[in-house]
Amino acid sequence: MAVTKNKIVIIGCGPGGPGYLTPAGRQAIEQAQVLVGAPRLLMSFCTLNQAEVIPVGADIPVALDEIERRRKLRVAVLVTGDPGLCSLARPVLARFGRNHCRVIPGVSSVQAAFASAGLDWIDARIISAHERAPELNAAELKLAGKIAILAGGTAANEWLAGLAREMEKSHQILLCSNLTLPDELVRRVAAARLGRAAIPSRTVVLFIRKDLL
Repeated sequence: MAVTKNKIVIIGCGPGGPGYLTPAGRQAIEQAQVLVGAPRLLMSFCTLNQAEVIPVGADIPVALDEIERRRKLRVAVLVTGDPGLCSLARPVLARFGRNHCRVIPGVSSVQAAFASAGLDWIDARIISAHERAPELNAAELKLAGKIAILAGGTAANEWLAGLAREMEKSHQILLCSNLTLPDELVRRVAAARLGRAAIPSRTVVLFIRKDLL
């Protein structure tokens, strides 16, 4: 007899503040029997039910194997921000297939950053620098009026500082950290200071062409 497998629900949990979890996401968490995600997310949302929790670290394949072992249960995968933007959703979808997953969108840190600046982002260029410095140069990026860069580690931050120095005449830099959290900080920063600034891991750096501000 074939084993019935539930769809894996991938839930965008927003940029950090619990108020930015959508009602649909909250309901899916409450109904889940297994919650999978980064420890920070599990700590924030596991109180919504008594589900089993599976922390996800650097070894993503191990987490996917743990999900496979629980396919008979209602599994919810918690991701930061929106599942479609640099999240654990990609390897989950690749492993199990779109037909076996349900994705609940969430508010991304990029949305929150542009909202804090009072700007739309329909024409924005979005770049991830989470894992390594992007292979992009200022000559190419200067053509964009709005750029959102998801900050990352040391190498990526050094790349950001160099980019800022090359673009400071045309673009204003906004450092958006810990968005929607109590210690949220959104501030303009000069290119010379970006290299010396402490950039938290939950940071979006906006480059906005000066005539747009």
